[in-house]
Amino acid sequence: MSPFAGQSIAVVGLGKAGLPAALRLREWGAAVTVWDDREAARAEAAAAGLHVADPAADFRFDALLLSPGIPHILPRVHPAAAAARAAGAPILVDAEFLFRAVRAAGSGARFAGITGTNGKSTTTALLGHILASTGREVAVGGNLGTAALSMPILPDEGVYVLEMSSYMLERIDILRFNSAVMLNLSPDHLDRHGDMEGYRAAKARIFARAQAGDLCLLGDDDDLTREAISGAVHISGEHATPGGIWAVDGVLQDESGVIMDLAGAPTLPGSHNAQNAAAACAMALHLGVARAALAPALRSYPGLPHRAEWVGTHRGVRFINDSKATNADSTARALESYAKVIWIAGGTGKEGGIAPLAPWFPRIAHAFLIGRDGEAFAASLAEAGVAHTVLETLEQAVPAAAEKAFAGLADIVLLSPAAASWDQFTGFDARGEAFRALVQELG
Repeated sequence: MSPFAGQSIAVVGLGKAGLPAALRLREWGAAVTVWDDREAARAEAAAAGLHVADPAADFRFDALLLSPGIPHILPRVHPAAAAARAAGAPILVDAEFLFRAVRAAGSGARFAGITGTNGKSTTTALLGHILASTGREVAVGGNLGTAALSMPILPDEGVYVLEMSSYMLERIDILRFNSAVMLNLSPDHLDRHGDMEGYRAAKARIFARAQAGDLCLLGDDDDLTREAISGAVHISGEHATPGGIWAVDGVLQDESGVIMDLAGAPTLPGSHNAQNAAAACAMALHLGVARAALAPALRSYPGLPHRAEWVGTHRGVRFINDSKATNADSTARALESYAKVIWIAGGTGKEGGIAPLAPWFPRIAHAFLIGRDGEAFAASLAEAGVAHTVLETLEQAVPAAAEKAFAGLADIVLLSPAAASWDQFTGFDARGEAFRALVQELG
């Protein structure tokens, strides 16, 4: 199969998705030139037999595959992106090339896309789990897990379930999602998109090529999402949304009746996960899953690492790893799931800090604050009279939090940082793994 024969493609950004993408494009017939600003990444690509050259020096390519994390407009234009724009060449993401390859292969496999500020990873994994549990051939990934161009070509009955970030959605062209959802919106990545309207516009591109018979879903639990596009089906984790799927007090239902009480799905706590479940179920039904198959799949869903993940119990205290909560809105969803917690938070905070969490401050028995913005978070808690301690590292915070919990202050220790991890870790996953290891040491 050579869907890109005769095409010349530049690939810039050779991380966990970029290098495999370059190799797959070459396998599929493209003449590929690669570049990365890191010398070690260029050396690895050269060792793999790829042609390494800076496309910004002389852009003569049909397209630029630019890593989603590299900006092409704001906050600063990467030289390769500037060169591509000057040449009139499209700047694309790997999922776009996957779609083109699948259609070039003659496959009618369907594409399901999930976006939103929070919950998209859980919803992506949950939909993939539901489909797989009913015997469907499915590939799950995108922004989560397997990179798009590391996926196989699926047959007509197959489904690609892709988590799509705003960075990725900026760079799609003809990619069409047969089933798509925007779960929610809260301030994030504003340096990249300029303002909330720019952010919402990037997210709404997931619906850009929808046709009659496609499913467009909107979360109904925040105003920005509810009003993003007209004519969509709405889902909620809090209140009824006629025509869609919703949960009230954790009971998932639609106009045909109850689907299940989510108390029986222990890896999906809280109203935010009820909304995730509503989205996944609505998409699954649209993709042909029988309604009776939904509840068993929800019960057996194993959950994702670093998302409200139970990592151990010591002396009656449960330790929850929610390291994926890199902003206040995500942490709010964790705090609402538990009556009283010892809270570990901090890192590289987002705009607004933890001020939006004020309604959940009464659930915090004591907070341990770490990282670059620990002091700023402490100031917000001090104003509200919430007991807290400022430390430097997670290694200090976990045993200190355990000591408070063992003394009877709360039976949950929750790592839900409300901040990015870059000040002390290579990513939220590394932070979560460190937390898991520290909890195991308590035993």
